[in-house]
Amino acid sequence: MNETLWYVSRATGTLSIVLMTVVMILGLVLSGARQRAGERTTVIQGVHRSLALGMLTFLVLHIATAVAETYVHIDLISAFVPFTSPYRRFLVGLGTLSVDVLAAVMATSLLRHRISQRVWRVVHRSTFAMWPLTLWHGIAMGTSNEPLLRGTTIACAVAGGIVVIWRIAGSHHDSARRREVLRQEWT
Repeated sequence: MNETLWYVSRATGTLSIVLMTVVMILGLVLSGARQRAGERTTVIQGVHRSLALGMLTFLVLHIATAVAETYVHIDLISAFVPFTSPYRRFLVGLGTLSVDVLAAVMATSLLRHRISQRVWRVVHRSTFAMWPLTLWHGIAMGTSNEPLLRGTTIACAVAGGIVVIWRIAGSHHDSARRREVLRQEWT
């Protein structure tokens, strides 16, 4: 049983990183000057949201199996409070920080129509910190002896990095107006 939980924890962690990367890439495609208009954008947004839910499912399984398996001791508190794990405190803490940021992103996404666009955007942009922390957690902690799992995580880093650079390189034709609107107070 314990060995099964260990394998499930690693598999769901890897799937979470893959799905998180795809979700981030789709979010970047939706957010830029190179954004498509119309029906295609609606489809991409639907896939972005659906894969985010799938990622959350695998992430919950990853956390549950990491807490349940007994080879190492990671308690439930350590899954939500960073840097409290007795096992590999720093690396588990990176994963925990990612979970906490993801919780804030989820909450603001669910409340998007009740909060200002500025607040939603700032919190959503925190994924630029969450994603590298997640990759670091995955590479350093979970895939050290498994070339396929390590390679998958590194491939996610490369693919996501390319899209981040692609997104940063693009600019809107109306950037000045967008900055002006973002400075306005939302009511």
